[in-house]
Amino acid sequence: MIFKALREDILSIRQRDPAAHSWTEVLLCYPGLHAVLAYRLAHLCWLRGFRVLGRFLSHLAKIFTGIEIHPGAVVGRRLFIDHGTGVVIGETAVIGDDVTLYQGVTLGGTSLHLGKRHPTLEDGVIVGSGAQVLGPILIGAGARIGANAVVLTDVAAGMTMVGVPARPVMRRRKPEDAEFCAYGLPEDLPDPVVRAIEGLRGQVVTLMERVADLEGEVRGHSEGSPVRHPRVVAGNAVEDNDIPTASGG
Repeated sequence: MIFKALREDILSIRQRDPAAHSWTEVLLCYPGLHAVLAYRLAHLCWLRGFRVLGRFLSHLAKIFTGIEIHPGAVVGRRLFIDHGTGVVIGETAVIGDDVTLYQGVTLGGTSLHLGKRHPTLEDGVIVGSGAQVLGPILIGAGARIGANAVVLTDVAAGMTMVGVPARPVMRRRKPEDAEFCAYGLPEDLPDPVVRAIEGLRGQVVTLMERVADLEGEVRGHSEGSPVRHPRVVAGNAVEDNDIPTASGG
């Protein structure tokens, strides 16, 4: 069972990282794999009531790998932590199968109560470097979290989120069929700056068209229409007189 899980982990890393040239290289040189192996031992101690020992093993793993996975977290199969330095996974975090995390990712809590306070990541989620996923929120299967995004609300399956706070920028029709994309950012990701400029351009064009229409209406009303002048009595306008518009001469 242990060797089967190890084989799965190494194979999944080789599939998701073109820099992994051999099984030996992955086994010896990938701190993300070392952190996951240490987590499994610490998690076993945690479940059997040896919580201080579990925390100590987690602490040792953090010293040697730069990755902190709380032994109380629930981690699925084939978790890949690429590069890994600075990754933090909180106590009540739940991670599904085939999830990918990059360096600097935090799965953190935003409250002090003892219940569920860390996020849940469903199968196939990718979280880019430096992203912060905070609170007891749900990240749907196949979702992509862009680098340095701050996610504070639930994310639908297959959604791509970027920004601070994170906002959706694109969604796949079938998240389970999505191909792996490094750092959670597909090549065809729309540029948010270009989208904002295009939006402003559309509004300006609409306003210009409306102004042109209004100017046409004003000209249509003024041509051939009588000019109305108020008749003033004792300094007060009391009624209007219609005076025909002068025409030439």
